[in-house]
Amino acid sequence: MKMMRMTGLGALIRRNTKLYFKDKGMFFTSLITPMILLVLYSTFLANVYEDSFRSALEAAGAAVSDKVLWGCVGGELVSSLLAVSCVTVAFCSNLLMVQDKITGARRDLTITPLKSGTLALSYYLSTLLSTLLICFAALVVCLVYLANVGWFLTAKDVAALVLDVVLLVLFGTALSSCVIFPLSTQGQASAVGTIISAGYGFICGAYMPISSFSEGLQRVISFLPGTYGTSLLRNHAMGGAFAEMKAQGFPAEVVEAIRDSVDCNLYFFDEKVPIGAMYLVLTASIVLALGIYVAMNIILGKKRH
Repeated sequence: MKMMRMTGLGALIRRNTKLYFKDKGMFFTSLITPMILLVLYSTFLANVYEDSFRSALEAAGAAVSDKVLWGCVGGELVSSLLAVSCVTVAFCSNLLMVQDKITGARRDLTITPLKSGTLALSYYLSTLLSTLLICFAALVVCLVYLANVGWFLTAKDVAALVLDVVLLVLFGTALSSCVIFPLSTQGQASAVGTIISAGYGFICGAYMPISSFSEGLQRVISFLPGTYGTSLLRNHAMGGAFAEMKAQGFPAEVVEAIRDSVDCNLYFFDEKVPIGAMYLVLTASIVLALGIYVAMNIILGKKRH
């Protein structure tokens, strides 16, 4: 019986993944989102970030080569892109859950002896797989971009970026599963997708550094797990450039001030949050979101019975 359930789960994951890639609307929307963000960021935000870094360095009376400067700018750009994409792409990929309700496919599936938990898990795992494929492709493009503008990453930094992407995709998939699960119409799905796409980048600190917000808003945002995911990406994408600054004789306080300004350093009620704690918050958030998703499916299953 256990083998039959696993076979059923595997078949559902393959079915969901194939439907996702066959749906040109969902697939291309998910695929081009990171590419559009990279073009927009590199076109409009790159100069803003460059001016910000130059101003900070001039105020400190320091000079830096263009390569190091663009290593910082590029690191901030790609960390912003990945922080947003890992969550917004998961929402796009998870829309199959709603489409199955609209077309009646979910009703047909639940008529069979298939357990509701198996169906819920299949949606989660297929969304996770699809989102990981797209976000890893985006990560490769981002690394190529950094290689062109200013590469200061070590092998450890690249491995850490891969881990950050995996954790953020796990979080984005769990969060999207909780939010999308109650939806039953295309209008609801479109509204949620629009809100997430427009607002998530601001509340996670990807579009604007959290340090630029008011103190009250900073404290509110410090409770949101996406903030810590963005900071992890910032640390690993920009850490090499900061290390190069120190190697060139930059005062440690100048480098630390820059790290504060771009959210590499996060503060929870004036207490600096260590990297390990950021990973702990993100992991705990994944577990919590998955727990909520499981509870929602259990409650729905009891109502049906």
